[in-house]
Amino acid sequence: MKYRLSQIKTDIEFPMENLPEVAAKMLHIDRGEILEWEIRRKSIDSRKKPDVKYVYTIDFTCRKKLKPGRNKNLIIPEDDVIEMTSEIDGSSLNGRIVVVGTGPAGLFAALELAKAGLRPLVIERGSMMSKRVSAVDRFKKERLLDPETNMLFGEGGAGTFSDGKLATGIKDGLIRQVLTEFKEAGAQEEIMYMAKPHIGTDVLRKVIVNLRKKIESMGGEFFFDTKLESFLVEDGRLSAVKVKNENKEYDIDCEALVLAIGHSARDTFKMVKETGLDMQQKAFSIGVRMEHPQSLIDEAQYGVENVGKLPPADYKINYKASNGRGVYSFCMCPGGEVVVCSTAEDELCVNGMSNSKRDSGTANSGILCDVRTEDFGSDDVLAGVRFQEKYERLAFENGGGDYNPPKCSMEDFLNEKGAAVINSLPRFASDAIIEAVPEFGRKIKGYDNPEAVITAVETRSSSPVRILRDEHGESNIKGIYPAGEGAGYAGGITSAACDGIRAARNIISRL
Repeated sequence: MKYRLSQIKTDIEFPMENLPEVAAKMLHIDRGEILEWEIRRKSIDSRKKPDVKYVYTIDFTCRKKLKPGRNKNLIIPEDDVIEMTSEIDGSSLNGRIVVVGTGPAGLFAALELAKAGLRPLVIERGSMMSKRVSAVDRFKKERLLDPETNMLFGEGGAGTFSDGKLATGIKDGLIRQVLTEFKEAGAQEEIMYMAKPHIGTDVLRKVIVNLRKKIESMGGEFFFDTKLESFLVEDGRLSAVKVKNENKEYDIDCEALVLAIGHSARDTFKMVKETGLDMQQKAFSIGVRMEHPQSLIDEAQYGVENVGKLPPADYKINYKASNGRGVYSFCMCPGGEVVVCSTAEDELCVNGMSNSKRDSGTANSGILCDVRTEDFGSDDVLAGVRFQEKYERLAFENGGGDYNPPKCSMEDFLNEKGAAVINSLPRFASDAIIEAVPEFGRKIKGYDNPEAVITAVETRSSSPVRILRDEHGESNIKGIYPAGEGAGYAGGITSAACDGIRAARNIISRL
């Protein structure tokens, strides 16, 4: 019989291979009764510093029948079922199944379609990984921006040059399928059970390429450096797409299309609006990146006695400011760096990035303030895009006009002397964040350290629009299935991947 036991607490130096002994003791059975076992979850409980514990959940089979009702931490788990898609004969279709975008939504939609035998055609405006890495490195060294291939555009999408965080707030039966695919493509085994799994940008680059090769092995095709220019619609249904590659335009007959364009494809948002897809404004956030020594965060979270014994610490903090705005940490990157992730000339925005080892010695996090649709100043569906552009242009100018981001110390920021940073934000956001920091300092000792570094401006936490879809995932133009962060239905790698799978399954169900 298979069981799941949670709340197994151990010292941080306790060997994981001895977990069955602890479980047997908790259940008052002999160790020999526990047969096969695996870790399902591992987290850190640091509430009683310095007595920090690891907390595990394990699945195991047992020789004897147990009674879960006698132990509240023991349950009989439901089986993890990864639904296998039946193969479909695509020979009679009126064109290709097209996926636009190679972020997690696009990749996992393509993978699901490929499993069904539908040989998807994947279009990506940016370059494949090798060329993309070169373009990003050139931008870092020479500040020469390629608007089509950069930190946010190219194979793997925006998440490729971040932290590769897989933690998500959604509850979805597809999550384990997503994690399994990442692991089989080369991600670390521990992503299957860590409470806050991450891959790291260095490993994620290889994982993304392996996922692409898997799709190709099943008949999928990838067109890189190929931009979606327009939709061709007949009687309210998609019939073809017009794409552009190396200054050549051509049409691709299309049976169905997954629109997984990411949160920063502003020109595509404009085309979508002009085509007549139903869209609406969507709230997002704006703020800064705050950097601290990783050792400061480790000591505050774990206690000085445990520094070096545990993985680099993260944090999650929030505050409600007196002006009614919410301020919160976003995309916290332990042991990472702050990077410029512009996608257009004379505009500047920043993000956080970490490698798998998180060993830079510096912690950074977005500290963001909520932006409401009424802040946009217009009813136009793309007003949020213009709001982002306004503050990205200010950040570019305030940083010196050469893609070096505006920076200041925490001391200057709190005393409102860091003009380059403060003037790159709406006043309601800078006021709220300045008010929030002392409260964050009470929660995390040293957070308001005068020497901490503040960098502006972070604007791309989520999409400023939502492309509407019905209960079957289809837009008002039949055959188009909006998915992922860009369409306004996900927030992070894992949730976007799950949304991509569901978009693919909606297409498969229709066929």
